[in-house]
Amino acid sequence: MDFLALSVLTEAVGAGSLAAAARRLHITPMAATRSLSGLERELGVRLLHRTTRSLSLTDEGQVFLAHAQALLEERDAALASVRPAEAGATGRLRLTASTAFGRKVVAPALVAFMRAHPEVRVDLVLTDSVVDLVGEGLDLGIRIAALSDSSLVARRLGASPRGLFATPGYLAAAGMPVRAADLAAHECLALAGAGHWAIGAAGQPVSVRVTGRFTANTIEGLHQACLGGLGIAMLSRWDVADEVERGLLAEVRLAEGEPEPLAIWAVYPTRRMVPAKVRLFIRFLAGRLEA
Repeated sequence: MDFLALSVLTEAVGAGSLAAAARRLHITPMAATRSLSGLERELGVRLLHRTTRSLSLTDEGQVFLAHAQALLEERDAALASVRPAEAGATGRLRLTASTAFGRKVVAPALVAFMRAHPEVRVDLVLTDSVVDLVGEGLDLGIRIAALSDSSLVARRLGASPRGLFATPGYLAAAGMPVRAADLAAHECLALAGAGHWAIGAAGQPVSVRVTGRFTANTIEGLHQACLGGLGIAMLSRWDVADEVERGLLAEVRLAEGEPEPLAIWAVYPTRRMVPAKVRLFIRFLAGRLEA
């Protein structure tokens, strides 16, 4: 099947006209029209309703569009899998990250990465749920957690140290805890279903039971409640660095030590034929985290 014709179809739908699709593909409008007409003849159906002012998919075109996009993406993946990394990244990179880390770290890294690799397109899915990479057709996941899915390939990108934080106003009213046991007298902001915090040296942490009037199913929710003065939250240092510097949050340091750190992982489905776009972005993000 003619990949140029498939590209004309998908670009025309995205851009709203054949002329705009031709500009994106660096071909003439006549060439775009002929290419699309050839595809319609090959399929034996009309794919687009075209007038001088508008363009819309026919019912058959709506069904075929998903197949055209999949064929183009498979072509990009096939070419990228044999393209040396030094040649640069191309194609669509689909990845997922947690909401807070994705917004503060991954999205800015992607902006810089796309500037360095102008042929890369990105679909970023931000969610605090664990996503099935294979089932959702994703190339890569950036996770900050203990990994349990052994079917995925994982590369450690760096540490994600955590601390206990609260507003100066909350601590002035409720007092500064000194030992882990003191947390029992405080409003602790914890993830829903997580009633204990691990505090202390790696490998020998103290498990501390925590309670409070507020729980959330996302770290972002806990972060906002903490900023609102509702209590003490366990948050990653990268997540609160700005608020600590501005004096909006203060760190609670306990005699037993800091909360157990987490690790930042890049996970992907297989070691075989990893596309250059995935390899290069993992390397790029790791470099930014190290800096």
